[in-house]
Amino acid sequence: MFNSIIKFLFESVKNLLPLIAVILFFQFLVLRAQIPNLKNVIIGLIFTAIGLIILIQGLEIGLFPMGENLGILFAQKGSIIWTIIFAICLGYASTLAEPSLIVVSLKAEEISQGIISQWGLRNAVAIGVALGISFGIIRIILNISLSWSLLIGYIVIIILTKIAPQNIIGLAYDCGGIIAGPVTATLVTALGIGISSSISGCDPYIDGFGLIGFVAMFSTISVLSFSVFARYF
Repeated sequence: MFNSIIKFLFESVKNLLPLIAVILFFQFLVLRAQIPNLKNVIIGLIFTAIGLIILIQGLEIGLFPMGENLGILFAQKGSIIWTIIFAICLGYASTLAEPSLIVVSLKAEEISQGIISQWGLRNAVAIGVALGISFGIIRIILNISLSWSLLIGYIVIIILTKIAPQNIIGLAYDCGGIIAGPVTATLVTALGIGISSSISGCDPYIDGFGLIGFVAMFSTISVLSFSVFARYF
């Protein structure tokens, strides 16, 4: 057990080294400035390394197997309706718990001085994720082309971009990337792999991946759609 902890701590430090090297290079060689509150920075990096160990282990031991197992069980049950209902609920709930979305939504509310509600933004993204997962699962079950599905989705995004308020467009696109965080991405990927591995004729390697792309696309569509609705209605 102790050896495993040391191993994962070493891996976390190794993963952080490129980031630390970049910061130190620009801090000392380009900007030629001392790091303020160096003690706090070092403590923060230690906490980050430890946090990465806990996060990765939690995802590997808990969330990923659970999501994959649920996907397999729902697919074996043979009820498409219940599978989609579960996917919608899972997508919505996991998005509300996504740390990166919470941080960005709070910052958006602060910068906009309350014009953009952090709770409203989180709900808009969560609805998009829920729709993205459900449509993604339908695509897997019906064996619909991923490339054509994404093409149509991004055409919709382009149209919405033309009519949406300018101050929300950048945030809407960012929200598409925000949801690819540790909680949502892990559960969505595991669910896709679990479902595709249990459906005859589906290849988990081909059909199991791609759900995150669907989710990111629908998150952007959802935020843009809500902004258009608020603007014109």
